Amino acid sequence: MSEAFVHEMEELLVSMRKELLEKLTEDNSDFREMVNSMGIKDSIDVAADDIAFKKMEAINKHEANRLRSIENAIARIHNGKYGSCLRCGKKIPEERLRAIPYAVLCIACKNAEEVPGRR
Repeated sequence: MSEAFVHEMEELLVSMRKELLEKLTEDNSDFREMVNSMGIKDSIDVAADDIAFKKMEAINKHEANRLRSIENAIARIHNGKYGSCLRCGKKIPEERLRAIPYAVLCIACKNAEEVPGRR
């Protein structure tokens, strides 16, 4: 894997991290607004707020996991392990890394992980 490719992926990952942090900050301010707007409500309003809260929690959890994956990929770049499958140690194809810059498994290992009982 060339240094130019790794540098390109690092720039992409840093950009993804910045966008995600901005989105999480925006979502948190939306969440705060929802909490502040709560007053005395009937049961339908409370149920609608509960659904909105659960949806926002799920989105934030997913985004937080994605942020962690991006941060880990940047760390692997810095310690020279970027682009190697964490399971088998083989190189992850550049095409896969272009599609998912924070991928940690090669295609074969990812497929084996997704299909129960297959390894």
